[in-house]
Amino acid sequence: MEVVRTMSLSKKYQGKNAVDHVTMTVKQGAIYGFIGRNGAGKSTTLKMLCGLAKPTSGDIQIFGTTLQNTVTRKRIGMLIEQAGIYPNFTAYENMKLKANYLGVIDPDLKIRELLALFHLEEQKKKKIKQFSMGMKQRLGIAMALLGNPDLLILDEPINGLDPEGILEIRQMLKRFNEENRITMIISSHILGELSKIATDYGIIKDGKLIEQISAKELEAKCNDYIHLKTPDTKRAVVALEEKLGIRHYEIRPDGEIRIYERNNQVSKVLLEQGIVVEELFRHQQDLERYFLELMGGE
Repeated sequence: MEVVRTMSLSKKYQGKNAVDHVTMTVKQGAIYGFIGRNGAGKSTTLKMLCGLAKPTSGDIQIFGTTLQNTVTRKRIGMLIEQAGIYPNFTAYENMKLKANYLGVIDPDLKIRELLALFHLEEQKKKKIKQFSMGMKQRLGIAMALLGNPDLLILDEPINGLDPEGILEIRQMLKRFNEENRITMIISSHILGELSKIATDYGIIKDGKLIEQISAKELEAKCNDYIHLKTPDTKRAVVALEEKLGIRHYEIRPDGEIRIYERNNQVSKVLLEQGIVVEELFRHQQDLERYFLELMGGE
C-alpha cells in the first residue's frame, strides 16, 4: 500500500522550479531516506507533503486522499527545518499546546512519556530559549510524535546532536517504525547514519527526483567490485570473458572496468595476454560514494 504518492509535483519561486515534476512513492512501513544537496528541493518537497507550501502544479495523495482532508493531516507528524516552538514557553507548555490542537486524549500522560523518552523530563520547566540546538531537535521530534501519527516527516532531524544523541534518535526512530508501523520520510545530509535505518531512498538533484531505489537494490549496486583500469579495454574485456568466463562487468569512462564477480586470476590472465594494467584493486562502494557519483562526482 502506498502512503505517499506525488504526480509531477512542482513548486516555482520567482519563475524558477525549486521542485520540478517530482513523482515519488512511499510505501507503508517504509523509512524513506530523502537525499540531495542543500538547495536541491528537499525541504520544499517536504513542506508541500505537509501542507505547509502550496504546489504550483501536480498532485499529492496521502493515504489515498488529498491533504485538504482534515483527518489525513492529523495523521501526519512533522519536523521541517526547525521545530515550531515558542521560545518563552517551557518544553511542557509547548507540548501541551500541540496536544490540545491535535485533540490528544490524556495529554499529560503522553507528554510525560515523550519527554522522558527524549531525555527532556528534567528540562520540562526550562524555557526553550535556554535550550541547545540538539535539545530543540529532540523536542521537535517528540512534538511530531504527539498525535501518534501514521506518517512521520522529518527534515534533518539529527541536526545539532552529538554522536550519542544521533545514536539514540536513530534507535528510537527504528523502534517506532518497527513497533508502531509508522511510515517515515527522513532527509539528512549525514548519509552514513541514514543508511543504517532507511529501507528506501529518493535522490533529488536541482529539483528533479533522479532516482528511487530500495536499500536492497542499493546494496546490490554497491557490492564489492574489482576496479580495473587499462588503456586497452576492448582486449581486456575479451580476455575476461574468454579466459575467465566473467560476464558481470561494466565498462566505465577513462578506461575503467568494474568486475562484479570474485576472481583472483584477473591480473595473471591480463599479464599473460600482454594487456597493460594501470590500476587493479577491490573496491567497496557505500551510499555516500553512490550519491556523489549520481551528483556528478563533485
